[in-house]
Amino acid sequence: MLHFDEAEFAARKARTLAAMAEAGLDGLLLFKQESMYWLTGYDSFGFCFFQCLLLSGSGDLVLLTRAPDLRQAQLTSILTDIRIWGDREGADPTRELAAILAEKGLERGRLGVEWEAHGLTAARGQKLAAALEGRFRTADASLLVSRLRLVKSPAELACVRRAGELADAALEAAIAHARPGVEEGVILARMHDAIFEAGGDYPANPFIIGSGPEALLCRYHSGRRRLDPTDQLTLEIAGVWRQYHACLMRTLLIGAADPAQARMFEVCREALAACEERLRPGRTFGELFEAHATTFDRHGLRPHRLNACGYSLGAVYAPSWMDWPMVYADNPVVLEPGMVVFLHMILADSRTGRAMTLGRTAIVRDGAPEILSRLPLEVAVG
Repeated sequence: MLHFDEAEFAARKARTLAAMAEAGLDGLLLFKQESMYWLTGYDSFGFCFFQCLLLSGSGDLVLLTRAPDLRQAQLTSILTDIRIWGDREGADPTRELAAILAEKGLERGRLGVEWEAHGLTAARGQKLAAALEGRFRTADASLLVSRLRLVKSPAELACVRRAGELADAALEAAIAHARPGVEEGVILARMHDAIFEAGGDYPANPFIIGSGPEALLCRYHSGRRRLDPTDQLTLEIAGVWRQYHACLMRTLLIGAADPAQARMFEVCREALAACEERLRPGRTFGELFEAHATTFDRHGLRPHRLNACGYSLGAVYAPSWMDWPMVYADNPVVLEPGMVVFLHMILADSRTGRAMTLGRTAIVRDGAPEILSRLPLEVAVG
């Protein structure tokens, strides 16, 4: 069930050990599921409970998890040292983790910790800090593996390209079914059908789907409505292959093209082109945002735009497919070949109730970026 070969995992481990050595770390405690997946292939949603992957400076890998994830780790990863903490009243797996660290000779050592992780809640983090206090020195290493994951290998990019194909298939299915009188649930189902029938995965967060006044929303919400004779439908979706995501975003016009929204679309297309023109090695994530903001502001649309216009994509887990870093003002992270970036142009005019969005994913490379969608950038009317 491994999606990458041993050489790929060995290269990732070597890069991580080098980064640890540069940071002066004797061990690394990983709590992000995407870090565990990238480093070992371990694929699970078991991070909703306490679990930790230890990488020691000598290269040892130890996973501490619960019994339901024992076979999950055995079948999906390269891990061989898997420790189980037992479910019982008063169980404190952080103390078992401390014992493993002592076993590996890491007492008084300097440990990097992924403190910023969805699986490491505040309560669990406090227990961990108490278990380590006085015996181990810690440093925040929340971004150590995230930075390594940012530039994708050729094998990873193959997964990203396949995800892009699935995103196209899903959006095509939506466009084909978005008509007056159709339930949103039917459109949502057809999009997922296109991905699942082709062997794709669940996305790390729900698809965004909203029509009428809900087309202005940027989050999934429960409840469905039937499309009006004249309507608007905003979709933000992801094709997912082996947990790697490629996103698309569109606002479809239902019944007839509103001239005002058609103009909004043209500005979104102009802004996206300006951003993609800067999607080059050596530029920064902040420069991408500047292109977005400058375009919208020049057209008098500043009140209707957002304060971020995209983010990196990769193999990520719930609750969000947004990876580090985001595209916002003055972000200094420098673009490099092999990065995967989703750029979304979003306009939400609460005064008139009109929405317009346009977004797609691209791979940074020398020269022009590789766009992962073959679909044309044009107003879609259903």
